[in-house]
Amino acid sequence: MSDTERSLPAFRKLSYAVGHFLNDLCASMWFTYLLVFYHSVLGFQNTYAGVLLLVGQIADGICTPLIGYESDQAPGCGNYGKRKSWHLVGTVSVLLSFAFIFNQCLGCDSFTPQWASLTYFVPFIIIFQFGWAATQISHLSLIPELVTCEHAKVELTAYRYSFTVIANITVYAVAYLLFHVHARQGEDALSDELGPVDIPVFRNLALIVLGIGALFSIFFHLGTTEKRPGAGEETGGGRTEEEEEEGERRPLLPRPKTTSSFLQWKCWLRQPSFYQVALLYMSTRLIVNLSQSYIAMYLLNTLGLPKNFIATIPLVMYVSGFLSSFIMKPVSKLIGKSLTYFMGLLLIMAFSYWVLLDKNMGQRVYGAAVLLGAGSATILVISLAMTAELIADQTQSGAFVYGAMSFTDKLANGAAVMIIQAMHPCHTVGCCPDCVWFYHNVMVIVTGGVAIVAALALCSILIWPIKIRPRLPDN
Repeated sequence: MSDTERSLPAFRKLSYAVGHFLNDLCASMWFTYLLVFYHSVLGFQNTYAGVLLLVGQIADGICTPLIGYESDQAPGCGNYGKRKSWHLVGTVSVLLSFAFIFNQCLGCDSFTPQWASLTYFVPFIIIFQFGWAATQISHLSLIPELVTCEHAKVELTAYRYSFTVIANITVYAVAYLLFHVHARQGEDALSDELGPVDIPVFRNLALIVLGIGALFSIFFHLGTTEKRPGAGEETGGGRTEEEEEEGERRPLLPRPKTTSSFLQWKCWLRQPSFYQVALLYMSTRLIVNLSQSYIAMYLLNTLGLPKNFIATIPLVMYVSGFLSSFIMKPVSKLIGKSLTYFMGLLLIMAFSYWVLLDKNMGQRVYGAAVLLGAGSATILVISLAMTAELIADQTQSGAFVYGAMSFTDKLANGAAVMIIQAMHPCHTVGCCPDCVWFYHNVMVIVTGGVAIVAALALCSILIWPIKIRPRLPDN
């Protein structure tokens, strides 16, 4: 383990950890404010707002495995590594498209049909999701290439998630300041409800997010060095020609005795552990993303809190998640990843039970937010660490695995949001009395209900541990 630590200095850990910062900033806005922005600010119907999120999730779900496959196969741009090349493509796509998503349709007014506005936003959402997927998959695929020790992978994932939390804290802190400044300067100083007057808040928030994220992306590309196959690897003097002939498919390190060759993408589909981890990862993302998507609606419509709470409560969630990320490595090393994940699920279930019983919690929502934030951080970090454990030394197809995991996550999230939006009791702007109980039930089900599914997936891993089964001969 010490060799691994010396091979990845603190500066390189830091530069790697910030490589997903732009994505995290945009994802925070996407999941927390997309439905609120299009429904409460722009006045879209619930189903139309759900369609836009679904389009984004489908685009991301389709792009993710394709990008994962291409990222494994493509050699990269010149001397630039293949992972960093895709990361750069994704970053540029995000920077060019995201600002248009959280702004009013250019040339639209109050008489513009909603279907026309919806058509306007779809191309920008697709470009953004393509870029987001390219950045995410290339960044995750670097973990098993930068470190080989399991605890080092957990540590690197925890550092990565720490900056994910910092990104979310940044978004909510800036949103709170923008709401505060906008309320003092505008005529709606006494209004606690969202409306078209808040469009500048979300537009300025998106522009600030892109500016900060671009700086961190530059730091990542300058500070992270990706290994190039056959470039200076100590593999022996007589193997150079073979490596040049077989390219990146040629193993650079001695293969472990448990496997006879590198796994290609088709072989992963015959691995039972692949589906175990996919179910766990999908359940984790459902809990984290759906709770993030509907917490604002829950605060505004169920608890009747002022609109600045859609910044302060998520901020509390991610501060608690940030603090819990510091103890992730020692805890997982002491009791193992599975029990650490189970501890996170217990916190999620405690939050769900609290929401179920305390229907008018008011200011007590701060305490519930701490439970949800710490639990979400724990299960997300450990699920990513389990994915890295599944890949192990099969780094040449690591992007496909991450892409496949993300594919299940995106489609499940998109379908879940569309179903929830279709079941919404109101089809107009505003909220009826039925909305109070609707969002209450949504928060209980997407946390407690999905946590049960995640617990079942975890049980399967405890019974049949994660490992790559030896490949059988084709004949």
